Formats: sequence, C-alpha cells, structure tokens
Amino acid sequence: MKKLNFLIVMDDIASINYKKDTTLAMMWAIAERGHGLAYCGIYDLWLDEGGLFVDKQDVQVFKNPDNFYELSDKKTVNASEFDVILMRKDPPFDMNFLYALHLLEYAKRAGVLVANDPDSVRACNEKLFATQFSEFMSPTIVTAKQSHIRSFIDEHQDVIVKPLDGMGGMGIFRLTANDSNIGSTLEMLTQMQTLPIMAQKYLPKIKDGDKRVLIVGGKVMPFCLARIPQEGETRGNLAAGGRGVAMSLTDAERAVAEKVAPILLKKGLYFVGLDLIGGKITEINVTSPTCVREIDEQCGTTIAVDFIKFIENLLK
Repeated sequence: MKKLNFLIVMDDIASINYKKDTTLAMMWAIAERGHGLAYCGIYDLWLDEGGLFVDKQDVQVFKNPDNFYELSDKKTVNASEFDVILMRKDPPFDMNFLYALHLLEYAKRAGVLVANDPDSVRACNEKLFATQFSEFMSPTIVTAKQSHIRSFIDEHQDVIVKPLDGMGGMGIFRLTANDSNIGSTLEMLTQMQTLPIMAQKYLPKIKDGDKRVLIVGGKVMPFCLARIPQEGETRGNLAAGGRGVAMSLTDAERAVAEKVAPILLKKGLYFVGLDLIGGKITEINVTSPTCVREIDEQCGTTIAVDFIKFIENLLK
C-alpha cells in the first residue's frame, strides 16, 4: 500500500469532543494505515499567484482522552504536496465556509483528491439537495412568503419549518394550524419575507428517531443511528439532546438510500449522512457528517477505516 499524504481541514482540534468526533476517527484510521497526516483550519488556506498554499501542522493522534493529539510547528507548503484533502469543517455554511471551498478548488485543479468534492458541496445545500429526491420526502415547500407557508400549514395542519443553513436542530419549529405564533415565527425565520425557508409536513415517526444513514464511497452502511427526541421535544438531533441508538436499516430505508447513493458517488460526495424519518428523506448532509463513533461503538463497525480504504482504492 502506497503511503499517502493527508491534510484535514477542520475546526480547532482542541475544541473537538474526544468521545464523539467523527473526524478524529478518520485521523486515527489514517495514522493506523501508515499515511502522513497534517491539519489546518480554513484560515490557513491561501492563494499566491493562482496556487493554493497551506499553513499546515503535522499531527499525531492517540487513543487517550487526556492526550489525543500532538502538533508540530506550522509550516507553509504548496497544497500539491498532499495526495488527499479532507474538508471536515463543521457548518454553519457561511461566507467563510464558501470561500474555503473556492480555495480548495485550486487544490483539486492541481490534482489533489478533495473529499467531499468542493464544487458539489457548494452546489448541494443540505436541505435543498434533498428536494431532488422529492418522491422520497414528506410534502415540502421552500419559500420566503408567509402566504405560501400559511396555505401549506392549512393544508397539512402540522408542519415543521426550518432555515436552509441550520445545523444541529437550530431554528427548527413545529407549527400547527391553530398556533398563535405562526406570524412571529415566520417573520423571524424568513427575516420579514426576504429569506427562503423550508416547510415540511410533520412526520409522527420522529418518535422512533431521526435516522442518520451513512453512505461511504457510494456504499450504504448497514447500520444507522436513530436520534430519538427527549420527552416533549420535536428534534432528535444529538446537539438538541436527542439519544443516539444504533440499529440495522429496514428494507425500506435501505431501498431509499440505495437510490441516492450512486448519485452521491458520481458527484464526488464520498462521505454523506442521509437523514430519514419514517423512511422519508429530510436532509442530505454533505459538509461534515457525524455519528460514526456511536455506530462503531454500538455495532462493532469500522466506518472511518472503510472510508480511508475507499480513498486508497480510488488513488491506486
């Protein structure tokens, strides 16, 4: 096996959750398989005369919660020194995130494998991209206009509304037809009808969990993580206090995921989190999907290793 040089673009490594972080699992897998490993933030990417440079730090990682990483001094290198760049910066998908994707395009042009593909990440908003598979979704609209959303609520009676750029369950509201807060909620989310949001018919199956299905290199992983809401809570997101329970995919869930997987592979979206409630797609997470650690711990899988093996085979 040829040694590869990996760069991971991510949030401050000192801030990650040792017990749950998926990117750390990827770093362990890279190191265990004998590859070179470096680290940087989005602010360490910069251009000089049309070439991408990186202020990188080599990193060693350990399975020790009290001392899980060690960094070298920063060094500036041409991005072409890397074989693979993994973009693992967490949302929000703001202008800084967008600029980083533009910069990573220069590495891609120089022959570096960038995963997920920066062009596709830009093109595939995690909420809007899901609507390309509307036959597998609950009834959904995207609009900035209160009148359209109110008509949608009147039709379906029980609706979820959410921003198009949210993460971790932030900004998600459940509205029913007799709710007295519809106007103020929609004013806030749409910024007075200037910003489109998503409205979806409420899925009662959320009580069984918002299921994160991981699709790695176009292959549907056999186990998902059901993120089950707390009592009295609409959202199953772990960041919103949901409980994560790993379980096998149902035949129906696998059938939906298998429809999406080849399209992801074709777009260079090699590590993706497909979110399902009651077998219906709610989001397709392409930025920095998580839940590997919980599934591996509960099911004995090695999803991060599978991902790195896929990358190795891609570059053979």
